[in-house]
Amino acid sequence: MLGMSTARFHSTPLSVQDYLRGEADARQKHEYVDGVAYAMAGANNAHNTIATNATVSVGAQLRGNACRVFNSDTKVRIRSAHGTRFYYPDAMIACRLNPPDDTFQDAPVVIIEVISEATRRTDEHEKRQAYLSIDSLCAYIRVEQSLPQAVVDRRTDEGFITEGYAGLDAQIALPEIRCEITLSDLYEDIAFVSERTDDATR
Repeated sequence: MLGMSTARFHSTPLSVQDYLRGEADARQKHEYVDGVAYAMAGANNAHNTIATNATVSVGAQLRGNACRVFNSDTKVRIRSAHGTRFYYPDAMIACRLNPPDDTFQDAPVVIIEVISEATRRTDEHEKRQAYLSIDSLCAYIRVEQSLPQAVVDRRTDEGFITEGYAGLDAQIALPEIRCEITLSDLYEDIAFVSERTDDATR
């Protein structure tokens, strides 16, 4: 997920309608949390490459399927008794789709966020809590940016359980959408730095 800043988009409580109207013309994305919109910082090339790889990998598997994959230009709307939130996940799969003119989805089945140190606290706490409250959600996937690892919160009959995946050979099964994601696909074209090279190694 792109980093969320503390800069407010509006100085007074903002209605959902005004947020959506403003966002349609905004040059910079903003996330909306209970009446306040926050400007988002940009992501680096590694982050965007992993997010694009996720979208491409899942999209290819969903051909002919009623489900669709959406990139980080599509918001997810989360409504609760406490208010409404809009976030921009790095990738999202939905099977019960909103109307084509909407700029958001209400019923994602899978949400994917790419985790960096700048976004970790938000993605692992605030957004995780909000995402797991979505009735339709079956899996929330948090993909590390700096090493080949992922954590999945998966819905079961007893509630969400947490699974860990490591190594490029690992595969994340998503039976709800008849897909699987391999970490080798997610990290295609990503170079990991395992050791620092200095003059002593020359």
